Amino acid sequence: MTDIKSLSRAELEALMASFGQPKFRAKQVFQWLHRGAASFDEMTNLPKALQQKLAEECLLTVPQVERKQVSKLDGTIKYLWKLHDGNFVESVFMRYQHGNTICVSCEVGCLMGCAFCASTLGGLIRKLSAGEILDQVIFAEKESGQKISNIVMMGMGEPLDNYDAVMRFLELVNDPDGVNIGMRHISLSTCGLVDKIDKLATHQLQLTLSVSLHAPDDETRSKLMPVNKAVGVDRLFASCRNYFKTTGRRISYEYAMVDGVNDHDWQADLLVKHLKGMPGHVNLIPLNEVRESPYKPSRRVRQFQKRLESQGVTATVRRKLGGDIDASCGQLRKKALGLKDE
Repeated sequence: MTDIKSLSRAELEALMASFGQPKFRAKQVFQWLHRGAASFDEMTNLPKALQQKLAEECLLTVPQVERKQVSKLDGTIKYLWKLHDGNFVESVFMRYQHGNTICVSCEVGCLMGCAFCASTLGGLIRKLSAGEILDQVIFAEKESGQKISNIVMMGMGEPLDNYDAVMRFLELVNDPDGVNIGMRHISLSTCGLVDKIDKLATHQLQLTLSVSLHAPDDETRSKLMPVNKAVGVDRLFASCRNYFKTTGRRISYEYAMVDGVNDHDWQADLLVKHLKGMPGHVNLIPLNEVRESPYKPSRRVRQFQKRLESQGVTATVRRKLGGDIDASCGQLRKKALGLKDE
C-alpha cells in the first residue's frame, strides 16, 4: 500500500491523477493529513468514491498513545507511541519561553551504540517513514491541544542514518499548507556521520545542525561513541568546517557531561582548539542517568563551562526538563519492552 503521508506534493498530485481526480484534490488530501485525520472518512470535502479508493490503496498512519507521562516539575510531556506494526517510538513535548518544542524520533531503536544512551538498547529495529516522523508532531499537537513551533530531531535513532526519509520529513513539515514549521525552527542532531553531513551541506538548509560530540579526543569519544572509531575527531571537525563554510550556519555541539570521563580541563582546552576560527555553540548537557550504566553525571559542569567561556567559546548548560518522567531518549520504550542495559 502507498504510505500517503510520506508523499511529496507532486507525488500526491500524481496519485490523484492516477485515480482520475483533479489536481486540487491533492491539496485537500494534504491538508487533511496534516491536520491529523484518523481515517479517510473524516475527509468530508472529498467524494465518497475517492474516500473509498484511498482506503483501499493507501496506508494512513495513526500512532496510538501507549503511555503518556506529564512532569509535575515543568509540564514536559513524554509520549510513547505505538505504531501500526506494533513497534514503539518516543517523543517529548517541552515548553519554553520562545514556544513549544517537540523532540522527535526517526528510527525504532538505534544502531549507533552510544554508551550512555538508552535508545540503542536492543539495536536498530527499523527506520521510520517521513510520515511517521511527521505523525509525532501532528498528533502531539492534537493530543496536547497546543501549537508546536520548534522541532529537535534528537529522539531515538540517528537522523542521518535515515537520510532520505528525514529529508522528505523536512520538506513536508516546512510546507505552508501543512504544519508549516520553518527551517530556522528545526534542529537536527547527528552523532557524526561525516559523509552525510557533507551531503546535507549541499542542500544549504537553514536548520541548525547539532553534532553530538561528547568528547574532543579520539580515545574518549571512541569509548563513548563507537561511530568515532571509523571517522575520528579531526575528520568530524573538517566536515563541520565545510558545513559552516557552505551554509553559513553556526553549528551547535552537544556535550553530555560524564563524571571523570570527558569533564577535565585539558579536554575543555582541546575543544577550544578544535573550534578556533569557526563559530560554534557548545551545549553542555547534565547527563541523564541510566540506572545500570557505569556513567554518572559530572560534578564539574559549571567549571567546564567557565573554562570554555574564558577562552572565547559560547557555552550554555541545557535546562533539564522532565527529570521525573524518564524524559531522556529511549527510557520509556526500554521499560515498555523490558530491555535491560548490558
